[in-house]
Amino acid sequence: MTRDPVDPELAEIADAYGVATSYLDGTRTEKPIDAAVVRNVLGLLEIDVSGPGAQRVALAGARQRAPLPATIGHRADRSRPLPGRGRLTATDGDAIGRASDVDGVLPTGLEPGRYLLETDAGRSAVVVAPPALPDPPRTWGWMLQLYALHSQRSWGIGDLGDLTELVRGGHGAGAVLLNPLHAITPVPPVQPSPYMPSSRRYTTPLALRVTDLPAYAAADAATRAEVDALRPETTGDRIAHDRVWAAKRSALEALWRSAGHPDGEPDPDLTSFATYCALAERYGARWSRWPSDLRRPDGAGIAAAHRALAPRIAFHTWVQRQAEAQLAGVRSAAREAGMPVGVIHDLAVGCDPEGADAWMWQDVLALDASVGAPPDAFNQRGQSWGLPPWRPDRLAATGFGAFGDMVRALLQHADGLRIDHVMGLWRLWWVPAGESADRGTYVHYDADAMLAVLLLEAHRADALVVGEDLGTVLPRIREDMTERNLLGSTVLWFSRDPDPVTGGDDGPLRRPSRWPERSVATISTHDLPTASGFLRGEHVRVRAELDLLDDPRAEEVKAAVERDELLALLAAEGLLPSPDVTDEDEIVVALHRLLAAAPSRLVLASLYDILGEPRQPNLPGTLDEYPNWRIPLPVTLEEALADERVRRIAEVLDGR
Repeated sequence: MTRDPVDPELAEIADAYGVATSYLDGTRTEKPIDAAVVRNVLGLLEIDVSGPGAQRVALAGARQRAPLPATIGHRADRSRPLPGRGRLTATDGDAIGRASDVDGVLPTGLEPGRYLLETDAGRSAVVVAPPALPDPPRTWGWMLQLYALHSQRSWGIGDLGDLTELVRGGHGAGAVLLNPLHAITPVPPVQPSPYMPSSRRYTTPLALRVTDLPAYAAADAATRAEVDALRPETTGDRIAHDRVWAAKRSALEALWRSAGHPDGEPDPDLTSFATYCALAERYGARWSRWPSDLRRPDGAGIAAAHRALAPRIAFHTWVQRQAEAQLAGVRSAAREAGMPVGVIHDLAVGCDPEGADAWMWQDVLALDASVGAPPDAFNQRGQSWGLPPWRPDRLAATGFGAFGDMVRALLQHADGLRIDHVMGLWRLWWVPAGESADRGTYVHYDADAMLAVLLLEAHRADALVVGEDLGTVLPRIREDMTERNLLGSTVLWFSRDPDPVTGGDDGPLRRPSRWPERSVATISTHDLPTASGFLRGEHVRVRAELDLLDDPRAEEVKAAVERDELLALLAAEGLLPSPDVTDEDEIVVALHRLLAAAPSRLVLASLYDILGEPRQPNLPGTLDEYPNWRIPLPVTLEEALADERVRRIAEVLDGR
């Protein structure tokens, strides 16, 4: 296909607003972006380059931009030149209101926090962060899809009560990394993917242990009997999210009524989220189709809706308060168990464009674009994930407030935070609405400001940060992560030395002694085969069955070669007597011995791997044809904690 080249004027405009005109693919080859795509994405940022006249106006605007950004990310150990003198005033923390004069420079030694800078050149928000996060303890832990747990007390899906039991009886684990526990839209069909949440600030009520609520303990016998009768059993090999939510919603409503319809202390943000939930119950899950006066949180009809839906708003507010209390209880249990790290939550890369966050934050999101990835060797047409990206200009203009609020909310009851697709702090692949994924381009963010907000909140919460940095990653990203002491991600399946011939990253499997120290090491991820699935070739069989492979036979051969390569590495490391071992349990133990040998600060084991589940949690490229995010563990939590394989591997990891 013929490409429309980007002219120098358009390139200058694009550069001024962070829109890429080319990028390096996985082979480090430069790929140009069509001028039409660049114009389209600039249009999403409200930069009109639709014709020669408009382009000249946009170019003049790009050349006359303010000398200071609307938000400045500042490191406490560095100075920054300023255009003249000004006044710096603390806007949060213990020093709020304290002001000082600055003369041509933001100084070193500022206390981490948020400030207002006023100069002759204008006003800017300043976010001061510590230079780096402290080194986290060296330990091991569990990598967990919480929904996959099921116990004698849970209701058809893993819950925070199950998590508490795992923390208390987890064989000495020092950490637990969870899948995102972000909020759902509370109407069917329930979105099973934790990476397509309604809100990343609030918690899914599916995770609540209903019978652990104070309202259950305080309820009369008839109400408790009513609630007990609603409990769904775990049946079959798939989690039924809609059935579970219907049961939990009814039980929560009964307990809320029994408790006297409480709603707790007023909180404007929580009230807005609860309002969205109540409106979704009345008008449906797609807010873009609601009555026009309700499509914004400040819409003309919202005040009347508050009055009409007051009981439902109070209910959803109360539900979130219960979730906060149970999250706090899990963290307390981790501390009582002496876990050196504790509970690590996961931040999804985006939100449902029809969900609560998109409704509440529509002014700082690009709702007419989707986050994705450019074409690569695995997805030759690129990827579009259906998640609206942040608008970098609006984030900066609002002091990155929405991003900070989100991170702070997640860290309120967490000891660490994993950031899915951490590259999004630097840049995201934008796909305009109606376009295919290959008709997008990268939009760059102010990474200094994003990192300053992230590190400030992590510093205040005394939390570690893990970045999921798999795939094609710019060198600057890993340099920044290392400098700021953000842990990266090391996955056995992907950990390879450079090819001795081509220099690419597809050489032989890397010995664990050479894995990076500043990382979280795992055998697999939720998007990749489990240990059993890899050893049995399940990942090839399933994709072939679903007609997702162009050449199934070639993939079978490749999978067999990779399996043999892995067994050879285990034998070479002295972890198997020979590469001809066929006993799966023996191989799985050897894999975890390999993991334990890594110098990585944190190594994590998955119960899917240990218990022999062959199906991976998520199969990219599929929707309902595969049970994504609906696969329970093959045994109950009680059975898992008593399982000899779990005990043995915990001993292996505990001895690292």
